[in-house]
Order: sequence, then C-alpha cells, then structure tokens
Amino acid sequence: MEQQGREELARYLVERYSDQLLRVAYSILNSVHDAQDVCQEVLLKGVDHAGEFESPEHERAWLVRVTVNACKNLRRSPWRTRTVGLDTVAEQAAFQPEEGGVLEEVQKLPAKYREVLVLYYYMGYDTNEIADLLGLQAEAVRARMSRARRKLKTELEGQGYGGLS
Repeated sequence: MEQQGREELARYLVERYSDQLLRVAYSILNSVHDAQDVCQEVLLKGVDHAGEFESPEHERAWLVRVTVNACKNLRRSPWRTRTVGLDTVAEQAAFQPEEGGVLEEVQKLPAKYREVLVLYYYMGYDTNEIADLLGLQAEAVRARMSRARRKLKTELEGQGYGGLS
C-alpha cells in the first residue's frame, strides 16, 4: 500500500475507532497510559492488516478482539508483573472515573468482569458475540455478567444506591 493510502487508512481508523478501543482497553487495564499504548498498537495493526473485512461490523469486531488480546498480553507480561507503574506514584490522570460513581465501582471489579460489562453495555455486543471475541463459551460470558452485576449491586447498595434491581 502506498504511503498516502496508509495515512488515509490510519486517519479513518483513528477517527472511527480510537475512542471505543481506548475505552475497552481502559476498562480492562484500569490505566490510562497502558490503554493509550494498547490503542495505538491496535490501530497500527489495523493499518498493517492485509486482509479485507466483510463489513464495518467485522472490522470493528476484529479491532475489539485485537484490543482485548493486547490487553491480556500486557497484563501477563513479566515487565508488568515485576514493576510498579508510574500511575501509582504520579498525579491522577485527567481520565478518571468520578469518585463514588458507578464507573469507579466497575473499575474495581476484576478484569474478567469489567471486560464483559464494557463489551455488553458500552460496545453493544450480545453475549454470543462477546463469547467469540473473548474465546469463551456463551454460558461463561453470561455467568461472568451475572456475577459482575451481583458484585456491582452489592457495592452500590452499600454506598446508598438502594433500590437497585
């Protein structure tokens, strides 16, 4: 692909998907800087992707799947497990959930629960699509969503959000 074509494709991918991919990565990693790194890596992979997509939905699903995998790889990396990130000692980044809000409680959930909630409620995927994206059985996705909702409800009720169903 010629340089101009790559630049147009990069611009298209950034404009169309960067916000969504950043939110998915942040929901899994709980770190703005790591989410930005993953988002950039995924968008570059999108530019370098040699295949054709069947539809915009297929393109979006591919990018979300690559994002989820990149987040999992980052979480498993030896560097991440043996070091302390600057996030823990630096000032809070501007992109932080409101204190005491629902998003803050979602971010406290384990990653496996956060990722299914974000893919379902924010990205609009159904449980079968999430299962395909995460390489799980649909029943496992539904079980994770149920556990995540239960944990979230317990936490929110404890903070005075009573009457949640």
